[in-house]
Amino acid sequence: MLSLIAWSSGKDSAWALHVARAAGVKVVGALTTITDEFARVSMHAVREELLDAQVAAAGLESWKVRIPWPCPNEAYEARMADAIARARSAGITHIIFGDLFLEDIRAYRVKQLAGTGIEPLFPVWGRDTRELAREMIANGVRAHLTCVDPRVMPRELAGLRLDEVIDRLPEGVDPCGENGEFHTFVSAGPMLSHEVAVTRGDVVERDGFVFADLVCAPCDG
Repeated sequence: MLSLIAWSSGKDSAWALHVARAAGVKVVGALTTITDEFARVSMHAVREELLDAQVAAAGLESWKVRIPWPCPNEAYEARMADAIARARSAGITHIIFGDLFLEDIRAYRVKQLAGTGIEPLFPVWGRDTRELAREMIANGVRAHLTCVDPRVMPRELAGLRLDEVIDRLPEGVDPCGENGEFHTFVSAGPMLSHEVAVTRGDVVERDGFVFADLVCAPCDG
């Protein structure tokens, strides 16, 4: 069994990698969508060079799916179909996802892989998210909030770590941000061979979200 992991650079995909490896799954690559216009991880807005440093620390090959901005769904699906075809030809049998409880998202993943010869794996599906968030923190995961939805989250939380804000999350916000309340970048944890040192740069509001730019000093220097 050879697997890729759908890699957002955030804590749920990182923890899914950790759990899959512990179960004996051989994971060889990280499949990440990059918004080409900005050279950043889509939605998480993580710099591409920071992603590269993180994926290297995870001991994975980087599989980048470059998408335009804005990106119509048909363009996204075409690029992903190409990546899946390439994966199948490389002997990949499974793709791992860090989804937690959104049934429609899981059903979409299953549908998109149907008939491709590649099966989905959901190693953290159904976990209690408050318990899971604290388990990640207790095991050394450092997850920086790169994007927050200011409609449900205070703007000032952008750029802070999950361990710093877990007890400050507003009522109704999922502790893992599964409903899109926030997105993260993991700089340390048991799935990485070493810490990827980051500092917080500018914080900006764009397209209705607040983004904190993370800078990897070794990457830039």
